[in-house]
Amino acid sequence: MAIKNVLIVDDSATDTHLLSEMLKKNGYSILTATSGEEAISKAKKDKPDLILMDIVMPGMSGFEATRTITKDPETASIPVIVCSTKGQETDKAWGLRQGAKDYIVKPVSEKVLMEKIRAL
Repeated sequence: MAIKNVLIVDDSATDTHLLSEMLKKNGYSILTATSGEEAISKAKKDKPDLILMDIVMPGMSGFEATRTITKDPETASIPVIVCSTKGQETDKAWGLRQGAKDYIVKPVSEKVLMEKIRAL
């Protein structure tokens, strides 16, 4: 499946902007959400090709949202890449156990992001 539409889930306007600019420059269309709850809603409604998920957000964490999205038959086929400042190996392992396909530690490198998207 070719990835064209990417949902960026992050409560930081700065991080959302940086990721949006990287992706737009590489030809992707962008949707955004600022919470785990909004991410689940947009995943169901808009069916993006990929979700970039922050972890630390008010309300539902990115871990919870990832688990919900990857376990729901309606959205389970949408790959999730975690993009977080939480860089411990335990965080990465937990993110992957929630159903994420990959894990990137912020600040996100454009080269690394594009490689990981192409790898999907």
